[in-house]
Amino acid sequence: MESPWTRDGRVKADVVTIGADVAGVVTDVRVHDNQLVNKGDVLFVVDDERYRNAVAAAEAALAAQAVEKGRRSSEARRRAALDDAVVSLESRETAQYAVGTASAQYRAAQAALKLAQLNLERTVVRAPVTGYVTNLHVHTGDFAAVGAAKLALIDNASFYVMGYFEETRLPLLRPGAQVHVQLMDGVALRGHIESIARGITDRDASTGRELLADVNPTFNWVRLAQRVPVRVHIDTLPKDVPLVAGTTCTVTIVTAPAPVHATAPRKAA
Repeated sequence: MESPWTRDGRVKADVVTIGADVAGVVTDVRVHDNQLVNKGDVLFVVDDERYRNAVAAAEAALAAQAVEKGRRSSEARRRAALDDAVVSLESRETAQYAVGTASAQYRAAQAALKLAQLNLERTVVRAPVTGYVTNLHVHTGDFAAVGAAKLALIDNASFYVMGYFEETRLPLLRPGAQVHVQLMDGVALRGHIESIARGITDRDASTGRELLADVNPTFNWVRLAQRVPVRVHIDTLPKDVPLVAGTTCTVTIVTAPAPVHATAPRKAA
């Protein structure tokens, strides 16, 4: 009772699902399943021919808008230099409005070019983190839809342990408490409690057709203690121990820091 523990522990890690940001046919796959990749490494490549053409079209549109902007500016300056008897005030204002419109269209063409260049850059899908490739479901010739997951990447720097402790043990748990983790293969790890969950799902809290609480009329006199997730940070990890997300382990609290109780202010004598 003084050293709470649980066999219901799981090794976990952050899983990043990877998909293409642009649509197209996959022309090259640079990785294989379970491979360790570094941040920035190329995972796969989408056909970029149409995106190169889009960049060329955007560059041409930008050049055309630059010419139009220059023409409108020259026309406005020329009308501003003429005498009032030759050019009316309304004509000058119209020329200035045309300059403003041409400038806005030029900026829009610049933005379109940047977007086309970004789409071309996104045809090369890179690893956002260092980790292990898993569930590789992309092959050369596949069509990659926008946002469709093609592989998962296990973040190599995000491994942690989740221990599920009975609610009766919660008074013995404190953030920062030292933890001993025993993997199923016998490897021992050291860590500390990083955080304790503040809520779990109530399976009996369902609603009926009238949106009212649907309470189970039967009650079991033998009640099992609910299990609360406790996140454990791994402090030390042997270099030759490969962690696998989803594997089971035993979590034991070694030392728990003493709880801090607030003291009531003393009354003046």
